Amino acid sequence: MNKKTFNIYCDESCHLEHDHKKYMFLGSISSAYPQVKRHCKRIDELKKEHNFYAEIKWSNVSMSKIRFYLDLVDYFFDTDLRFRAIGINKSQIQCQEFDSTFDDFYYKMYYQLLNYNLDTFCYYNVYLDIKDTLSAIKVRKLKDILNIKYGVFRNIQNIRSDESLLMQLADFIMGAISYNVNCDNKVNAAKNQILDKIKKHASTQNLDRTNYSDKLNLFFIELK
Repeated sequence: MNKKTFNIYCDESCHLEHDHKKYMFLGSISSAYPQVKRHCKRIDELKKEHNFYAEIKWSNVSMSKIRFYLDLVDYFFDTDLRFRAIGINKSQIQCQEFDSTFDDFYYKMYYQLLNYNLDTFCYYNVYLDIKDTLSAIKVRKLKDILNIKYGVFRNIQNIRSDESLLMQLADFIMGAISYNVNCDNKVNAAKNQILDKIKKHASTQNLDRTNYSDKLNLFFIELK
């Protein structure tokens, strides 16, 4: 029997220890491997329809391309793509009490992100956005941690976000979730419209708490 394979594209938001943001997020977009090319082709077509030639990033959202962003949200919810994010209140992180470091905690949270609803009869390719010179070390360590239990993670590697439209989509949706929680003064009209569109599709006004959605899964960890 041939095992199904899924690609998972991961990104981070407000993940630095001292960035003065209340919540850190780790997020992922997952796609069945045979559908990756189709999704990238359709997103690329959307970009061309709207004369959008930049990298898709939440930080670049503005009213000048609002129709593209709204259509991108529609596309995500109309397909089999799935998004998952975990949110952590950084004020609850007490690494010193457990004789560990913030980096150790970071890996544990990635384990929580990816070790969810796994099918042991499938394979998974995991792609992480290159952030800094330590990215290669992080990948090696994460590979060791993830494969201890199941051995279903066939490939874990770094890629540049400008090389992957699905990685960019992960950045975009996670940025919206982080904006909703971390931004007290929501004055960006374009971002507010996108957030409203996501809430409408998700049939909820509560993107700041744990849910059990398969499509837009959010898990807010309570650290004790």
